Formats: sequence, structure tokens, C-alpha cells
Amino acid sequence: MQALAACHGPHPSASLASGETGRDALGSASPAPVALVGGTLVNPGVRAVPNAIVVFKDGRVACAGPAVQCQVPAAARRIDVTGKFVAPGLIDAHVHYSQTGWLDGRPDAGDLRAQFPYDSVVAALRDHPERFDRANLCSGVTSIFDVGGYDWTLEHARRSENDVTAPRMSAAGPLLSTIGFWLNLPAERQFVYMGSDSAVVAGVRANARLGAAAIKVWYIQVPDSVQPVMRGRIMVAGREAKRVGLPLIVHATELARAKEALAAGARVLVHDVDDVPVDSAFISALRQNGAVLIPTLTVLPGYADVLGGRSPAARYPLDCVDGTTRAHLQSLIPDSLRARAAPRLPRLERIVAQNAANLHALWAAGIPIAMGTDAGNPGTAHGPSVYAEMEAMQAAGMPASAVFSAATAGGARALGRSHDLGSLEPGKLADAVVFSADPSADAANARTVQLVVRGGMLYDRNQLLPR
Repeated sequence: MQALAACHGPHPSASLASGETGRDALGSASPAPVALVGGTLVNPGVRAVPNAIVVFKDGRVACAGPAVQCQVPAAARRIDVTGKFVAPGLIDAHVHYSQTGWLDGRPDAGDLRAQFPYDSVVAALRDHPERFDRANLCSGVTSIFDVGGYDWTLEHARRSENDVTAPRMSAAGPLLSTIGFWLNLPAERQFVYMGSDSAVVAGVRANARLGAAAIKVWYIQVPDSVQPVMRGRIMVAGREAKRVGLPLIVHATELARAKEALAAGARVLVHDVDDVPVDSAFISALRQNGAVLIPTLTVLPGYADVLGGRSPAARYPLDCVDGTTRAHLQSLIPDSLRARAAPRLPRLERIVAQNAANLHALWAAGIPIAMGTDAGNPGTAHGPSVYAEMEAMQAAGMPASAVFSAATAGGARALGRSHDLGSLEPGKLADAVVFSADPSADAANARTVQLVVRGGMLYDRNQLLPR
């Protein structure tokens, strides 16, 4: 696959359109003002605007509304999108660029290190994020939240903000973990064990110094004899995160642990509760914190696909995915790994059903929801897995309009960026997608990406497909 032109350079200066340059080329070096004319403007939570004009100038939305309110600047490139739907870019609020989307990035799930040495896999992830960048933009994803990984993800996040060939990225950096998880490199850690109060404080302060956007705790269930200790340490993490001015975000999939995370001050729960039905006390705690919940309904079906010998192509298209990842996802893993995984698969199905039921209850209670895929885990490819997630959210009982809001405004809230992302309004950042069908009317319509605008740069989806 060709790398994105000028990817992650400090001054993006090349086109994705096979070297095209100049004002009239899609993805031009210096984007002139762009006006999308004649389409239906779809923003979360408000009535759609037919025959709208959306103008992007200097990387921001200059105007977005009815044709009688917005004028097309004389210098603007005018794009006729009659019959199409103009919406804010999708936001995947739960990804991991330290993971590949297959087992080579998660040898704890299926150990193929003899064939794919883990240090080499991580080096490739560090040095070539452009394959995931391209897959995201190709899928209409213009912003992401990397909620835990090696510290180099923080540098990727810094570079991405002004790189129009990549989605905007917020990143949490290395995770604080209640277990001494082994999936690290000898000289680099993505999991930092919460072995003492001082280790927790040091971990929070280190991530703050590195420029993390949040403090992430991997709040894994531990034996009952140890749980009170870890409950105390997540409270330490919450206090220290508040002291350094960063939001606390938490992986907590058991109801009891999720309540403790909220007691510690969690502002984002990066997964739904999956062990038992949620209760009124949990809902009240979410409301009190103003917390956002990210359900990640489809990450476990991704594991089931890979471990069961199936391609996830039955759940979402793979055309935006780079060739290497696509080949892995379409290959069979060794019989020995599938045999060991088989007893776990029925339990995964039960968990997915509980996730869906809890999501419906939380949405019905008015809890803010953000769409996130947990991309990077086996079977959950960066980019197009958002389609499976949005469709699963709708199948769980959320109306399509609410799913669309979760994938735009909800994601912006989870990133702490509602002021400049999540809707197309004057002054907000120029990140948008043109769909051929209304994504707020049916989640499946999010698959109909035609054009993508990132930082005012306009791309035809065909330009973004892997070469």
C-alpha cells in the first residue's frame, strides 16, 4: 500500500490524488475555500437543512445553512452535492494505534510471535500509522480517541492535529493497570502496574508530562482479597488526574467496578457494563459525573470472527483497510489456536447480548453515548469497523438519529472537544463527510461515504482507497 503523501509532516504539502497539485485538485497542497452546494445539511440533534450551502475556509466552517443565508465566496471551489447529505466527520472515540486489528498485535489473545515477532510488529505500528490514518479517512472518520498505548501514540496525536492526511487524534498514552499485564516491550511499556500509591501518582504525572489528553485506568477485576487495595488506588488516580488537570477515563466492564470508577471521578467509561444489568445507582452516578459511555458492542464479535476462523467482512467492508491487515483478517489462524478458543465463544455471545441490553437502558435514561469501536483489537479494523458498531447500536434499540449523534457530537464530548468538533457550525473545524444517503435516518447509510473533508482539504473516497 502506498503511504499517504506527506503523512505526518509538519507542513502537509502533497495530494492524495496521485500527485495532483494546484487549486482544482482534490487534496490540493493549499486548500482554497470550498463550498458544498445543494445537499442536505445533517447536524446532530437538529432538523436537517435541505438545499444547504456549507463553506470551508482557512480550516474552519465559514457558513453552514440554507442557501439564502450562506453565500459562496468568489474564490471558493464550488462542489455540487445535490441529492447528497453533508454531515460532520465521524468520530471513533475508542481506538488503539498500538494494535493492528489482528492477532500479531495482541499475542495474549493468540500467540503467533514465532511468525510475527512482537517487537517488529510494534516498530511497524510506530513508524507507519499512515495505513490506519488512510483507512479512517476513507471510512469517513475524521477524529479518533486513542485510549491507551505506547507513549509514541502521544507524538502521533500531536502531529495529527495539523496533518490533513490523518484524522485528528487525542491520546491517553500508557494505561495504568490493576494487573501486571505482560504485553509490553523490554524498554517500553503500554501497561503500567498500579503496584503502589506512589506508582499510580508517578504514572499519572509521567503521562501528563508527555502530553496525554487523559489518564486511562485499565480497571480489571482482581481477586476479592486484593480488590479493596485497587479500589483505593483508582481513587488515587482520580485525585492525581484532577490535580494535573486531565480527565479520568476507565475500562471497567463489571457493574461494581464501573461504579467505583465513577466514584473516583471517571468522565468517560470506555466500555459498557457487560456482567449484569445496569441499575439506577449506576445511572445516577453517570449523571452526577456528567460522564460519557462508549459501548464498544462489536469488539467481542471481532474476536469471535478471528478465533472462529471467519473474516469480519460479513460485518463491515474491508476495501478501506490496508492490504496486509486485510490479508490477515481473511486468513485462517492455526487449528490449535481455534481449538483453544472454541470454549470461550459462547460466553462472548452472552456478553454481547448484555452489552446491547445495557446500552438501550442507558440511552433511554438519557446518558450521553459516544460511538467507539476498540479498533486495533483482533477482528476490529481501524476505519470501517465504525459501520458495524453504528449498526449494532441501532440494533440495540437506539434510533438512527441517536446513533448518528453518538458518532459525531457524542464523540466530540468524549474527546473534550465539543467546542470545535461534532457538528458543522461557523467557527468549528472543517471536518465533514458527504454521504449519498442520510446517516441519521439509518445507521447503515454511514457506509455511503462519497467525499471527505479534513481540515478544509477535500478528498474523493476513491483517492483514499489503498493502492
